[in-house]
Amino acid sequence: MRHLTAHFAGNFARHFRDRFRLHLIVPFAFLLLAAINCPSALAQATDASARLAITGDIPKPLSLSLDDLKHQPRVALKANNEHQDNKEEVYEGVSLAVLLKQAGAPQGSQMKGPALATYILVEAADGYRVLFSLAEADSDFQDSGIIVADTLNGAPLADKIGPLRLVVPHDSRPARWVRMLQSIKVVTVPQ
Repeated sequence: MRHLTAHFAGNFARHFRDRFRLHLIVPFAFLLLAAINCPSALAQATDASARLAITGDIPKPLSLSLDDLKHQPRVALKANNEHQDNKEEVYEGVSLAVLLKQAGAPQGSQMKGPALATYILVEAADGYRVLFSLAEADSDFQDSGIIVADTLNGAPLADKIGPLRLVVPHDSRPARWVRMLQSIKVVTVPQ
C-alpha cells in the first residue's frame, strides 16, 4: 500500500510540475510568436505609448503623443544622409519653434536679455543628450529649420531612430540629430 501511495504521490507531483511549467511557458511562447510574426503590432504598441515631454523654465509644460504631433502644422524637410552615400531623405514633422511657442518659451521680440542665456537640453531614450541655445530654435532670430520628425520618406521612423527624431538641417554634421527623441527641457541660466 505504501508503494502505491508513494507511486501515486510521485506521479501527481510530476504531473503538477509539468502543468505548472506549461502555464509559465505557454504565455511567453505566444508573446514571442506574436512579436516575430507581427513586429508592426509590437511597434504600434510602443508608438501608442511614446510621448515627447517639453518641460523646464516655461509657463506651459507639454506632454505630446504621436497623435498630438500629427495634428500640428506639418513641415517637410529634405536632407542628405551622410551614412548612406548622401542619399536624399524626406523627413516630416513639426517645427521645434512651433512646439516651443505652444509651451510659452520666449520668442520673437522676447528674445533678448535673459532669454539669450537660455538653452534647450534635448534627450533621447538611450540617454544621448545635446544642447541648443533657445535663439537657435527661434525662427525670428535665425532660420534653423529644426523639426521634430515622425516620418521618413512617408513612413513612420524605424525603431532604431524613432518614433521621434530631432532633425537639424543646417548643422554640417548630424551629431545633434537626436534619434529616439524623448524630452526637450528649456533652461534659463541663472544671473
